[in-house]
Amino acid sequence: MALFLERGYAEVTVAEIADRAGLTKRSFFNHFADKREVLFAGAAAFEAAVVGYLDGASEALAPLDAAIEALTRGGLTLSGYIAFADARRQLIDSSPELQERDLVKMSLLASAIARALCRRHVSPGMATLTAQAAVAVFAAAYDCWAKDNDTDFGTLMQRSLADLREAVAAQGGDDHRVTRSGR
Repeated sequence: MALFLERGYAEVTVAEIADRAGLTKRSFFNHFADKREVLFAGAAAFEAAVVGYLDGASEALAPLDAAIEALTRGGLTLSGYIAFADARRQLIDSSPELQERDLVKMSLLASAIARALCRRHVSPGMATLTAQAAVAVFAAAYDCWAKDNDTDFGTLMQRSLADLREAVAAQGGDDHRVTRSGR
């Protein structure tokens, strides 16, 4: 992260990352498929945690509420990385290559959530739509948290969920107002 912040993502080589970390280039590739993965290193563990939380969620919860609860609990495990969250978001925003990888990771997360929802007897179509909506809520809340981490992540998730529900409930026409959270 320090190298990326100093010089920008595109200007940093794998050899420089390995050298800064005290590794050989070969050792770097034992840990990461490419330099993009440095910014997404914990994605598989995060996905597994979210799916675990979803598998353990109360059966009484509606599918969207169960997915939001799981993503909220998973998001709280990211608090150790919050100091880099805004810088990471800025790096991703600066590079089409990183934006593409971010979309792939979010899509993989949504697919994993959809499979978990199917195990909860949610129809495949509903599971996919629900998972994609929940991941969108997570992404919006996480972006807010990265910019202003003084607000509790769970609160930001609930605000984003409320915004989604308000958007879905809107009746078209001229009623396109800015919501409470300013998005």
